[in-house]
Amino acid sequence: MNRTEITPLTRGEVPALLELIRELARFEKLEPQVEATADSLENSLFGPQPAAGALLARIDGQLAGYAIYFFTFSSFLGRAGIWLEDLYVRPEFRKRGLGRALIEAVAQIGVERNCGRFEWTALDWNENALDFYRRLGAQAMGEWVLLRMNSPELRRLGAPSNNPLPNQAASSETGSPLRITPP
Repeated sequence: MNRTEITPLTRGEVPALLELIRELARFEKLEPQVEATADSLENSLFGPQPAAGALLARIDGQLAGYAIYFFTFSSFLGRAGIWLEDLYVRPEFRKRGLGRALIEAVAQIGVERNCGRFEWTALDWNENALDFYRRLGAQAMGEWVLLRMNSPELRRLGAPSNNPLPNQAASSETGSPLRITPP
């Protein structure tokens, strides 16, 4: 029969999403890096300020894969972009067009939101994925280097006591430290 269905994640499906995330991490040999819990995912995807969206894919009712995406911003384009954080299809469901269907569903969300770019990363050793993405029309951005700070580095760099802003006292009429608040 092979009936394919792609739907937005619901709160009740968060534990199933976490299971798929762990499967992806095992495939990528990164399982020790998974810190996500059902609670942290629920808060990040359904909390007061959702950080991302997720889609689940099923074939004949069986959970087969997922995609997680979020929105970025390009100063050069002056508008949002969409970032594909994860794309995963369980091995037994591969070669059936499900990966393409998931990536097309995320692209459709980007088009609906007038995004100017669709971006993601792939592991350099995953030739099957890289070939698939090239066939879709994606281009490797070889001149760019992905940089990351994990939580300890982020907290160290972002600690106000460790890194006072230049001219803090002069930047406020009251002489209190400058406070940066997110939009």
